[in-house]
Amino acid sequence: MSVAMYPGRFDPVTNGHLDIVTRASRVFERVIVGVAESRSTLFTTDERSELFCEAVKHLPNVSVIVLSGLTVESARKYGANVLVRGLRAVTDFHAEFDMALMNRKMAGDVESVFMMTAVEHLFISASRIRELAGFGRDVSDLVPPGVNDALRRKLEGQR
Repeated sequence: MSVAMYPGRFDPVTNGHLDIVTRASRVFERVIVGVAESRSTLFTTDERSELFCEAVKHLPNVSVIVLSGLTVESARKYGANVLVRGLRAVTDFHAEFDMALMNRKMAGDVESVFMMTAVEHLFISASRIRELAGFGRDVSDLVPPGVNDALRRKLEGQR
């Protein structure tokens, strides 16, 4: 059985993330979205996990978990033999390449698979989404339903 893990901070989940996980769900029998614990995020781990759960509820072979510790250890724990990563540009490739090599060193049985982001999502990043939303900009065309409202509520609480 081919089980893939799609790890990330997803702060917040974007249409680019959703594109990658949707396409991965067509390639792999099961896809586990791993929402990484992190102290430096706008949304809590639970909030990010809930937002991603809502975004993928229409994909029956996709589940969402919270990751802590090393991604390759979580992949093994959940039976994933593939890590899926999205690439937008050459700059993404450099960081992802280094990470893939280290993951291979630690867990040679877990492969890294890279998916190119769809052209219409190349400019989307979670940090850019947070920045725009921070200026009061509506980002509903860049994120799954509900995320724009969650951003507004979260950012209003910080003003």
